[in-house]
Amino acid sequence: MERTYVKRTQKDYTMQFKLQVVKEIEQGLFTITQAQRNYGIQCRHTVVNWLKKYGNFDHSYKVIRPMKTAEQRLMEQEQEIRLLKKQNATLQEELSTLDKKAILFDMMIDLAEKEYKISIRKNSNPK
Repeated sequence: MERTYVKRTQKDYTMQFKLQVVKEIEQGLFTITQAQRNYGIQCRHTVVNWLKKYGNFDHSYKVIRPMKTAEQRLMEQEQEIRLLKKQNATLQEELSTLDKKAILFDMMIDLAEKEYKISIRKNSNPK
């Protein structure tokens, strides 16, 4: 089956096309360079990136990557939830501290205005 060279742009590549190219390379039908030339993909690096993103084969080490099991994904998500809860608690503490500071600064301004009989705050009353 003879294919003609068609110059493409990045926007021409659909997800289905990318997955097809990756599948054909992993099945041994094409090398990266052969797939690039056969399908008219402008850059070899584009195909390599697709293999890294969508493939099951680690081409840098020539080792098949095991797919993540549901249990591994669950453990990763639980770890992420714990991290997010910790960050949330930290942010809540910071918010509480900032609220207390704002109240304290308001009190200091009130005392300064009363003690020195000057207006520190801007009056933003509508005219």
